[in-house]
Amino acid sequence: MLEQSEAEALLEEARQAGGSAYAPYSGFHVGAALLDAGGSVHTGANVENASYGLSTCAERAAVACAVGQGVREFRAIAVAGPDDREPCLPCGSCRQILHEFAPDLVVVVTAPGHGFREIPLSDLLPDAFGADTLAQSRHREEESG
Repeated sequence: MLEQSEAEALLEEARQAGGSAYAPYSGFHVGAALLDAGGSVHTGANVENASYGLSTCAERAAVACAVGQGVREFRAIAVAGPDDREPCLPCGSCRQILHEFAPDLVVVVTAPGHGFREIPLSDLLPDAFGADTLAQSRHREEESG
């Protein structure tokens, strides 16, 4: 888990990133701030498209920003929606993308009356599909021959 000041600062960066969101269809602006293992923060905002399936979530935008800079290890991500009265949790696709890079990631969201809440990614995506799942499958194939 993060220090309180670190979590609050990360959440504030996510809020600020949400100001850059392109959401002309839903009006639902989301920002994400991804803290890497070295202490740097990579931000992203949701980008909608008239063809909804082509839209990009803020969390995936932040991951793409970091990976594009060669960063692969992350400690935490803060996600902020348009209203601090409601937590804005990553969707299932974003949870899977985050798990790919950081199964032990901490997710920071707003918590009405409490400022923020930290949730282990493993609580949001139990029994996740990952590289180890593929390795187990390959191992079984090799054994059966």
